[in-house]
Amino acid sequence: MNRQRVSRISRSLVRPRPLKVAEDLEHADALDGAARSITKVVRRLLPPGPVKDLLHGVPLGHPAHPPLTDIPIGCFVSAAVLDLLPGTETASEVLVATGLAASVPTVLTGVADWSALHSEQQRVGLVHALSNAAGSTLYTVSLLARRRGFTGAGKALSFAGLTALVAGAYLGGHLAFRQSAGPSHAESITHLGPLGWHDLCSIDELPDGWPVHRNLGYISLFVLREGDDVHVLADRCSHLDGPLHQGRVIEVNEETCIVCPWHGSTFRVGDGTVVHGPATGRQPAFETRMGDNGMIQVRPAR
Repeated sequence: MNRQRVSRISRSLVRPRPLKVAEDLEHADALDGAARSITKVVRRLLPPGPVKDLLHGVPLGHPAHPPLTDIPIGCFVSAAVLDLLPGTETASEVLVATGLAASVPTVLTGVADWSALHSEQQRVGLVHALSNAAGSTLYTVSLLARRRGFTGAGKALSFAGLTALVAGAYLGGHLAFRQSAGPSHAESITHLGPLGWHDLCSIDELPDGWPVHRNLGYISLFVLREGDDVHVLADRCSHLDGPLHQGRVIEVNEETCIVCPWHGSTFRVGDGTVVHGPATGRQPAFETRMGDNGMIQVRPAR
């Protein structure tokens, strides 16, 4: 009985095949050479600035790539359904063409985000991109075949393209939900609000003009003193967890900002606003005040 139970438990712990493939890709360092070369090209063609910020989704407050993927996928899946029905050739062709057109901004935003990921994420992302590229190529050939009257071949190529896109979508989901490429990595502080003000440290402990790291319980904080003003943000960068206190302090439009040392995300120290990506989520900020005996007190900014 015990052996049977152990056997059942062992079988239940076996990873699903798609998950095993995705996790193996995380450790496929053979992809690193290609990833580094492509990253260099992307960063050279896409320097920091408003275009790069737009592709990351900074004006939207969250990454632009994930919602854009819904358009081509929706078009291609709809075309597949219509391909199973008689008399829908023209509608299917329009949907395939629309899906291909919508793939252009989707690819651009995806490449921008991918160029600012960790190695493990880039490995999975590279295969994700190759799967999607294969799918788009098959759909392009399908569209050409349809327009030349080879409807049957066009439909077959579309279904092959959809298969490649489904594989790519699975890896995209792995990136987003298992590797957390996209969600904010900043520590949540809103639960501290009802508790009021919290003692942090004496102002005499803080060097003027130099960022330092402090802890508020288990929460890591970035602290920057400028004369009598003290700015406090959550220290873990919302992009991919970088330590903001190790970053560079700069001025942007006469506002003091901190640049994350890992991927260059830039935040205004006064309120955590994103000035430049790849981060898209505001960095959690604290209000500060001077308490008794020069003690700096903080509470989550409202």
